[in-house]
Amino acid sequence: MRLLTTVAALRCYLTKRSSENKLIAVTEDLRPDEMTGWYQTAVGLVPTMGNLHQGHLSLIQQARQENSTVIVSIFVNPLQFAPNEDYQRYPRTLEQDQQLCEQAGVDAIFAPSPEEMAVPQKSIQESKVTQVIPPSAMMTGLCGRSRLGHFQGVATIVTKLFNLVQPDRAYFGQKDGQQLAIIKRLVADLNLPVEIVGCPTVREASGLAFSSRNQYLTATAKEQAAALYRGLRRAEAAFRAGDRNSNKLIAVVQQEVAMVSTILVEYIELVEPTTLMSLEKVEEEGMLAIAARLGATRLIDNTILRDRQPIIAIDGPAGAGKSTVARQVAANLGLVYLDTGAMYRAVTWLVMQKGIAIDDECAIAELTNQSKIELTPNQDLQSSVRVWINGTDITQVIRTTEVTSLVSAIAAQSAVRQALVKQQQSWGKKGGLVAEGRDIGTHVFPDAEVKIFLTASVSERARRRQEDFNKQGQPEINLEQLERDIAERDWKDSTRKVSPLQKAADAIEVQTDGLDVSEVTAQIINCYQQRLSQC
Repeated sequence: MRLLTTVAALRCYLTKRSSENKLIAVTEDLRPDEMTGWYQTAVGLVPTMGNLHQGHLSLIQQARQENSTVIVSIFVNPLQFAPNEDYQRYPRTLEQDQQLCEQAGVDAIFAPSPEEMAVPQKSIQESKVTQVIPPSAMMTGLCGRSRLGHFQGVATIVTKLFNLVQPDRAYFGQKDGQQLAIIKRLVADLNLPVEIVGCPTVREASGLAFSSRNQYLTATAKEQAAALYRGLRRAEAAFRAGDRNSNKLIAVVQQEVAMVSTILVEYIELVEPTTLMSLEKVEEEGMLAIAARLGATRLIDNTILRDRQPIIAIDGPAGAGKSTVARQVAANLGLVYLDTGAMYRAVTWLVMQKGIAIDDECAIAELTNQSKIELTPNQDLQSSVRVWINGTDITQVIRTTEVTSLVSAIAAQSAVRQALVKQQQSWGKKGGLVAEGRDIGTHVFPDAEVKIFLTASVSERARRRQEDFNKQGQPEINLEQLERDIAERDWKDSTRKVSPLQKAADAIEVQTDGLDVSEVTAQIINCYQQRLSQC
């Protein structure tokens, strides 16, 4: 692991790392499309102010799973502190942070001084540096009322970090819900080529959200601070019981927190999670947020309330039977089967029809973003969804061996994935879906109520595939060759730069060796019923 403290060293490191990855790709004798699509070269950035704790480590862990290079920035940003806040007092523990990063598999730490970042040790109001100013409506509510200039300071430094590191993905915690929403808006508005990954809040045993400022609290104060989370949990229960009104939900939190006299509440508010606009009632989704003080220590927390039917996300390697099982689960529970694989097949079929080369990513990006895919219910369980693209029914033709042989290369292209994931997430707002794929639980629906990782041994998947070929009357394929093909597909899917195959941290693994479809379906339905009963 490298410790880099200057911009020049960071740029040198990134250039060298990029060259090494390209060299590895060439020496592995991969085709051009595999060099850009299969070989995992993505850079993940975890921006922090140091004094790392379990919350930071969870971000690093996810970044490590999804990228070949992980960079942690450690910079106590003076621009986000008001004159009366604790900039000088903020804990700086670089030596300890280095040890934690090394243990977590971080490739490099970027720990510049304020001078190296070209910012004075002043608040944003006093600074004369070029500033990035998010929409005022997103900055003036919640924490913005008491922390004037804070989010301008955050946005300015985060933008500088994105420009310096040029990551493929950047990781932020949901605990700072207002910050996460503002950064997502910043990236969208400025067309920055980085995927913002929001990660779940990590908590101490009491429920208190991990924070660098927790170290200011005594053991007794920590116990008292857990009332914030207890209040949010009570509001969640009220929401599940049918309360949607802002006043009622806020009152539930207030009642719980008021039981601890040492807590001084700054605000409890219900807002729309992406725009941060105040809500009187939760129609689809709301963020219930709280900020409070215990003595001189300021703490924040939040929870997301969703008024939607559950989503079941089923991920797993190729040949594990995800499609068949997902259809059965959806049919048994009366949910909609979202055939994401069919969407990628639809794009692949259209690319073939247009005569576009598979490695012409620019033409494929344009074609995908100009196309309209529709999925409509079908009575046939074997093909429970009819697939349309630009008004043409392509349900059957997308299952040909020609489409099958090319769909992975198309799915590996970032522009294709971005366009289709956006549509999938739009469909998922109302929930009531069963979706299967490779990154449904990790990226497409990371907030899915139930996540399943469906898997089977390579030999079992090869045997099933051979049986399928025989049933279809296709020429017999050697079992050993099938096993090699499946093992290679597993490697490609788990190491690709875009949407790699990963098991979500909160997914339930279902091993299907020796089980038939009905037994696997029953297991997943049982998991679904147990998980919902625990909510």
